[in-house]
Amino acid sequence: MRIARVLTTAMLAVTALAGTAGTAGSAAADGPSPSPGKSSDTAGPTEAGTGFRDATAVEQGHKATAEASAGDYLYWVFPADAGRRATVKATVTLPEPAARHGASTWRLDVYDGLRRRQSCMYGMQSRGAAKEAASVELSCTLRTVRSWAEPWDNDPLPGSYYIRLTVTDLPAEDLGLPVKAEVEATSVDAGGAHAGGGSLSAPLVPGTATRARDDEGSTPKQAAAAISEPDGGWSAGWWSDRWLWTAAGGLLGALAAIGGYSLTRGSGRPSRVPPAL
Repeated sequence: MRIARVLTTAMLAVTALAGTAGTAGSAAADGPSPSPGKSSDTAGPTEAGTGFRDATAVEQGHKATAEASAGDYLYWVFPADAGRRATVKATVTLPEPAARHGASTWRLDVYDGLRRRQSCMYGMQSRGAAKEAASVELSCTLRTVRSWAEPWDNDPLPGSYYIRLTVTDLPAEDLGLPVKAEVEATSVDAGGAHAGGGSLSAPLVPGTATRARDDEGSTPKQAAAAISEPDGGWSAGWWSDRWLWTAAGGLLGALAAIGGYSLTRGSGRPSRVPPAL
C-alpha cells in the first residue's frame, strides 16, 4: 500500500507539472499582441533592396511587395531570435504569357547575419514556371535558431536574416520584363527541446558593433540597426518548458529511489530472542 501511495503521488506530480506547462503556453499565446508565427495581412514595405547593404527591413508577419524587372536581385531582411523556426514564403507574379518567350526558373535563398546561406529543412526553394503560368510560389523553412554555436558550425544564430529572390533561368528576350514579388516571413516557437545553455554576446545584426561619428567628428555614436528588435528584445526570455521536465525527472528519480529502498530494506533487524522449545 505504501508503494502504491508513492507511485500515485508521483503520477499526480507529473500531471500537475504537465498542466502547468500547458497553462504557461496558453497564457503566452493569449497575450494582447499577435504571435509573429501567424500570418497577417498587415501591409509591409513596397520596395526591395538590391544587395545585402541596402536590404529592405520587414517585420515578421508583414507582407512585403516590390515591383521589379526579371533578372533583378531582390533583398529583404527580418529578425529571428533563438528558439524560433522561421519560414519564408514568396510569390512572383509573372507578365502576361503573350509577352514571354519561354519558361523561367525562380529561386529563394535565405542568409544569416554572417551572410552564410542557410539550408532549408523543407519547402520549394527553387521552382520553374511554364510560359503560360501566371505566378510562381516558393517557400523555405529554416532550422531552429540556436542561442549559440561553435565557430566552425553553420547553425542559424539570432540576428538578421536576409531574403534573396531572383530568377536563375529564363530566355534572354525576357530579361527586363516587369514582375511583382511578394514575400512574408513568419516563425514559430520550437519549444524547450531546442533550448541551449549558452548565448551570444550580441545578435548578428548590422550596426550593433559599428561606431559612427557625428558631423563635427568629435563624439562617437552608435549606428542605427537595420532592423528592429523582436518583441521583448533579443533572447529576453530565460524560461523554457525544459525547466518543468527537468524538475519532473528529478522528482521521479527521487521517488524511484525511495520506492527501491522500501522494497529492499526488508522487515528490519532479525530478533535475537531464541525460539521457544
